[in-house]
Amino acid sequence: MASEVRPIREVIRPQLVIEGAGVRLLRSFAPQRSNPYDPFLLFDHFAFNDPREGPLRGFPTHPHRGIETVTYMLEGSVRHRDSLGNLGVIGPGDVQWMTSGRGILHEEMPTRGPAGRVLGFQLWVNLPAALKMSPPRYQEVAAARIPQVEVAGVRLRVVAGEVAGVRGPVREIAAQPLYLEVAVPPGGALEWATDPTHTLLAYLFEGEGTLEDGATGRGVTLAAPVMVVYGAGERLRWRSAAGMRAMLIGGRPFGEPIYPYGPFVMTTREEIEQALRDLREGRFVQGEVEGGLRAP
Repeated sequence: MASEVRPIREVIRPQLVIEGAGVRLLRSFAPQRSNPYDPFLLFDHFAFNDPREGPLRGFPTHPHRGIETVTYMLEGSVRHRDSLGNLGVIGPGDVQWMTSGRGILHEEMPTRGPAGRVLGFQLWVNLPAALKMSPPRYQEVAAARIPQVEVAGVRLRVVAGEVAGVRGPVREIAAQPLYLEVAVPPGGALEWATDPTHTLLAYLFEGEGTLEDGATGRGVTLAAPVMVVYGAGERLRWRSAAGMRAMLIGGRPFGEPIYPYGPFVMTTREEIEQALRDLREGRFVQGEVEGGLRAP
């Protein structure tokens, strides 16, 4: 039987990587065939904070198949354009939840906010094998549409899932995700009942907190930035003397094999080879809307 308080299975210190057109990212994990964080595949913390880095670089046109990409903004903005004809800008507090399905091309180009910074996160969520070739879908949710709930003084923004009877605006996702921004005030504490069937991750991006480890019954004090991977259990307990902010991410594992290759995550090597052929032969994107990006 799962312990009442979830044990801390792993603590990950994110590593600097370079992606896109020279974008510097802090990466907690990336797709692996062993699929240790099922249904989650990748988590990046992107930050452009120093004007000496030069002109902003982003992510020019690139493909995805077999996954969902989730972009959550804290500061600055990102302009999105894709092969479905979607064109828009997501700013502070906004979220973009894109289901690539059988194939989508898109680009993401950042702009600094008034303080000269761009801050945010990108999460990749797997699709089950039965949905990997489904039609692509795009959900863009403005900050004003994301509800906020307060629990014992702790503020939670609910992007997906349900808190105290309040449901987030992102719905109909196969992984049945929980996606929250959590702000614990100085001296605050959070005790949270979790779905014991879900994979659960917490990414501390500001401040410091003490997270109870159900395996030992002791608190583990961690400073941002850090990713915490929980084991099976029913609850979590946090407290923070100085205050902290974190993303809390949960989802139903699919328990299926995966075969990742760059921006594609499929079930077999043969499906990856088919994706590359489709891209090369101009069959990757179907039913483009006028104004959208075109397959090469």
